Amino acid sequence: MFTQDDLTQLQNKGISQEQIENQLTSFKNGFPFLKLHASASVEKGIRKMDTEAEKTFINNWESYLKESHQVLKFVPASGAASRMFKDLFEFMDGPKSKPETDFELSFFKNIHQFAFAAELNEACQKSTSKTIDQLIETGSYKDIVKNLLTSDGLNYGVLPKGLLRFHPYSDGPRKAVVEHLVEGALYAKGNDNSVNVHFTVSPEHRPLFETEVKNSAPEIENKFGINLKISFSEQKTRTDTVAADETNQPFRDKDKMVFRPGGHGALIENLNDLDGDIVFVKNIDNIVPDRLKDVTVKYKKLIAGVLVTLQKQVFEYLRLLETGKYSHDELLSIIHFLQNQLNTRNSETKELEDSELAIYLKHKLNRPIRVCGMVRNAGEPGGGPFWAYNQDGSISLQILESSQIDLTVPEMKSMFEQGTHFNPVDLVCAVKNYKGEKFDLTKYVDKQTGFISLKSKNGKELKALELPGLWNGAMSNWSTIFVEVPIETFNPVKTVNDLLRPEHQ
Repeated sequence: MFTQDDLTQLQNKGISQEQIENQLTSFKNGFPFLKLHASASVEKGIRKMDTEAEKTFINNWESYLKESHQVLKFVPASGAASRMFKDLFEFMDGPKSKPETDFELSFFKNIHQFAFAAELNEACQKSTSKTIDQLIETGSYKDIVKNLLTSDGLNYGVLPKGLLRFHPYSDGPRKAVVEHLVEGALYAKGNDNSVNVHFTVSPEHRPLFETEVKNSAPEIENKFGINLKISFSEQKTRTDTVAADETNQPFRDKDKMVFRPGGHGALIENLNDLDGDIVFVKNIDNIVPDRLKDVTVKYKKLIAGVLVTLQKQVFEYLRLLETGKYSHDELLSIIHFLQNQLNTRNSETKELEDSELAIYLKHKLNRPIRVCGMVRNAGEPGGGPFWAYNQDGSISLQILESSQIDLTVPEMKSMFEQGTHFNPVDLVCAVKNYKGEKFDLTKYVDKQTGFISLKSKNGKELKALELPGLWNGAMSNWSTIFVEVPIETFNPVKTVNDLLRPEHQ
């Protein structure tokens, strides 16, 4: 099946023949659906805090920051913004010359409210000798869009979201990447005043990101009295996946196998390379201007406080188990903690002798921990929180996409529809063990999960394979805690017109 050229191509990408064969098998067989036990809710697994508990956990986080710990903010930022401008691309390439849809009308009516308006106006003047208003007056709407999206102007149609001007300020607009630096200063400052922020970026845009943070960092450091330590990485070529044709054989273009990025689940490798005790994970487009950051900061501190509080107890139990000097009652306390605080349950533990139970508990406690904020369902797309069965017969909390659930089974469909919350990608992770050693995060991935979708290349249909998602299968075997956070903490920018919402003005 593989030619010598194929094997050379694999070697250059750092991908083994066995990996490709496994991927082709996945195309052939698909991925098994996950069996649900229940939809997670405030009554079943999602923690809802009262005011006193909030204060306690926030104080615990602030105390943790005063100690010598390495805290890191991890932001996946490689995604292009092209989907943000889908409607405008259709308008620019379509037959009509004037805006007609609600989306188009709203965009042009409110165009001066965008943080990039002044920059766009300059681009229009440079290429057409007319301002935005003059172009609208003469009905030259497409010239405006062209100057926004193409290399004739701002080139926003191909830039990543992180490099777009998101929010207007009195002293000038701020790009998404810079908003994350400010956020980090507000809840992730170490006892040495350092703030560590890591962005995953695409190779072609890395120089632009580096220039932007280099220019922006000094002002932020002065304003907050911090030392920004900013780093970048790129998705590794060895995490690319082979594309398949209709016969589930490698899709070829000019006799070369076609590979595609493995999706955000590939970033578990990037996360694994970093040296942090506690890592915040948040999407590049989920940010707000300074006037609204208080709510975001409060709940970031809250979920981090929950994490370090639970981690402290986990470490105490693991040290006790390591001594071998524990009573039966102590084992019962630990299993109660595992079931009710770390949300991992297995009815078979009742049959275990104390020595077997201790081994089981050590295995389940000694792994990465994540605390995930969950917001009330408001019709936004994205994964949701569920209790799901694992391969060892246990059940635990998981973030699942609808494609991972067999909705043709009435019981599964009913659980899916009962969902009260969804995943805003608001995570804080503990990635070292009780001895201070880094976990190998790649060992906690459920490789039986993934996604297959249909794409095209040069007019030919192909099958694309995505690796287990970063917060789905890639973190499947972590200890997982869900905490309810308010919808005000979730402000994604999926389309350019989302920047017109009050929370982005």
